[in-house]
Amino acid sequence: MTISDAQLARAKNIRIEQVPLLRRSRGATNETLHGLPDAAIRRALRRLNYPDLPNARRLFRLEQERGDDGTVPAHAQGTALDRMRARLQSGEPPSAQTAGVPTGPAGEGLAGGLTPTAGMQLTQWEWLGPGNIGGRTRGIAIHPVDPLKIWAASAGGGVWHTRDGGGQWAPVDDFLGNLACSCLTMDPSTPTTLYVGTGEGFSNSDALRGNGVFRTTDGVDWAPLTATQTADFRAVTRIAVSRTGEVVLAATTTGLFRCSDAERKTWTQVLDVPVGIVLFDPTDDKRAVAGALDAGAAFVSSDGGQTWQTATHESKPWSGRVELAYAAKDPAIVYASVQMTSGRIWRSTDGGRSYHLRKTLDSSGHVADYLGDQGWYGNAVWAGDPTDENLVVLGGIDLWRSTDGGDHITEISTWWHGRSVHADHHAIVSHPSYDGTDNRTVFFGNDGGVFKADDLARTGTEPEAPFVNGWTELDNNYGVTQFFSGAGSRLTGKIIGGAQDNGTLCFDPATGTEGWQQIFGGDGGWCASDPDDPDVFYGEYVFLNIHRNTDGGTSDDTEGDRYISGQFWNNDIREWDWKPLPFHIPDAKNNQALFIAPFALDPNNSDRLLAGGLSLWRTNNAKEPNTVASGPSWQAVKPSAGSKISAVTVAPGNSDLIWVGHVNGMLFRTVNGTAATPTWERVGVTGPSRLRPSRYCTCVTIDPQDLETAFVAFGGFEPDNLWVTHDGGARWTQLAESLPDVPVRAVAIHPRRTELLYCGTEVGLFASEDGGATWSPTNEGPANCSVDQLFWMDETLVSATHGRGMFRIDLSTV
Repeated sequence: MTISDAQLARAKNIRIEQVPLLRRSRGATNETLHGLPDAAIRRALRRLNYPDLPNARRLFRLEQERGDDGTVPAHAQGTALDRMRARLQSGEPPSAQTAGVPTGPAGEGLAGGLTPTAGMQLTQWEWLGPGNIGGRTRGIAIHPVDPLKIWAASAGGGVWHTRDGGGQWAPVDDFLGNLACSCLTMDPSTPTTLYVGTGEGFSNSDALRGNGVFRTTDGVDWAPLTATQTADFRAVTRIAVSRTGEVVLAATTTGLFRCSDAERKTWTQVLDVPVGIVLFDPTDDKRAVAGALDAGAAFVSSDGGQTWQTATHESKPWSGRVELAYAAKDPAIVYASVQMTSGRIWRSTDGGRSYHLRKTLDSSGHVADYLGDQGWYGNAVWAGDPTDENLVVLGGIDLWRSTDGGDHITEISTWWHGRSVHADHHAIVSHPSYDGTDNRTVFFGNDGGVFKADDLARTGTEPEAPFVNGWTELDNNYGVTQFFSGAGSRLTGKIIGGAQDNGTLCFDPATGTEGWQQIFGGDGGWCASDPDDPDVFYGEYVFLNIHRNTDGGTSDDTEGDRYISGQFWNNDIREWDWKPLPFHIPDAKNNQALFIAPFALDPNNSDRLLAGGLSLWRTNNAKEPNTVASGPSWQAVKPSAGSKISAVTVAPGNSDLIWVGHVNGMLFRTVNGTAATPTWERVGVTGPSRLRPSRYCTCVTIDPQDLETAFVAFGGFEPDNLWVTHDGGARWTQLAESLPDVPVRAVAIHPRRTELLYCGTEVGLFASEDGGATWSPTNEGPANCSVDQLFWMDETLVSATHGRGMFRIDLSTV
């Protein structure tokens, strides 16, 4: 049944002008939107207020990686790790442990070291998961002879491998030189040889750092191709290998590169525009096609990728990203999914030299907006049926299928339903035995991990949404969740975390690694746990939109009434609205806060929250009941300093002592923080020993036994990212001499032995036994990925990583 805009608006109690905006932004039809629960409709409408969220995430990450000059050096992470390895070779062998955490003997740990075991298998670090909630997956490779062996490339957690078809996953190497993996390709001539590209380039910035191309020749041990560790390969979007394995093509954000020597030492640039996709003709190594990352163009080669010509196309001009796929039945047919406004399909019948527009109509006869508003981010096309060149699958926010070569397409997945497939698709790969009749199995990589359709022809064939039949989730300990923050209740052992793409999640020790559940949708951010009430947790949506959970993390948000920052659903105007002052945070309302903005629960008063936007906001009644007109009241207790707040810390035992850090490196302190108008002093800018960094302040940690001592960390690939003061900010000492030159994101002090410090960095955790004067020269866990936050549950240290989920280690006996 066809549903009009007016009918949908009446059914969902929304305004008619919201319908086309909703349809386009979510890449859906009216019929699918009609099946959404009201809460899901409201969430989708909420997202309209925050356009371009994927790019906002990357810009936020990039902000933390900039140096004082505002740039991120090429090969920054690799250079930092090379320096660390050089120090190891010239120094004394490290001990097996430092401050109770495993650091390993010389040569182990760090990127490219000798550690053979996965972080989850280390004897002291315990992986907490999530084992049932994946993360952004941009590459899948399947062994052609043993299809139970599958590799997957995650955007923040490295390469993973399963030997049982997705029943159980494990990382191939926790200390791979870079875990920001953007593509994965198997050599067709030698299945044990795989290539992975690092650095995610599908955005308007290069926020996820890359370190070139890595290769394995046995499917187990990976090594970098040193010739690719240059600025040209800082973001590798796709890799193609010829049938013979002789030629490798690498698409990057700086162009297309070709290599034909066996050692992969010489790479020649053959296109000088950013490229998002490159493919060899599956039947002819001389032929290849490529699609531009953002220039709205396709290219074709007839000499094995040595030279390229721009393809022609009829009808309207192209724009944005161009994704391509050869038809398995007839490689003369090439499909192009072009970003445009919200996605359009073209088809070539001459091997990619020229393209013709297809109708791209949905079931209602309208042009389908199948890519939604983010075709530059999630865009995939597949035509891998060897019996039918007209069978096409398209991936945007949801998945769509065409049986007539792109003229008509129908939805086959539903992003909002738990039994369907997660949103935002990046990779579609056929089972090696796919034949179109007896085997029609296809695998999908998206922002929720890895999924499978056992029979593509019968998957998602319901007469109306939700389309759930035939889908199987394969996130079985595929632990690649990207956390920004975490908090735990020592009363129950429950832990919550704010995750990129996957909302605010809750871990219950009673259900284990595969029992995590979402308690709030959208991107998750900072978190807090009420120390006195095990039922109360706090989280946030983007830009300081703080929400509260009062049932111990057992249920998801249903009506959007958990916001305590002031936003609520207004039934009268059928729109998201804001309560009057003082019941809302103006910086949250006006998006005058970081994408993931800091807030802190006063450790001495569980009714008090402090939230950082441009100003610092305080509520003294955080648990006040919520209504549409009232709730917690907020006041500005620190005026804007012209730079957004990036760190907020309240001293344990003294609510008046508060530290605030800013994106530009400014640092403020007050000793009367509970006053109606606290007095703030900028510290670190005068005196004989000053704070030098003028970049993102990531955290401030106060010594619980000496409140005049504070550790301050900074972002950037710089050599001076950790500082300490022992006199309340008058004098400062730099502590990062023996740390890698990478962003330092978290500092934790042992609750009982305060000379023991733990430092979360871009490349894992380091430890000190002398108050930060020296640090372990290497690390052995939890993994070589960003440790975004460290927090204590009694004397157990919990590590929230951005790409490998959460880990913990018991340090009560240190």
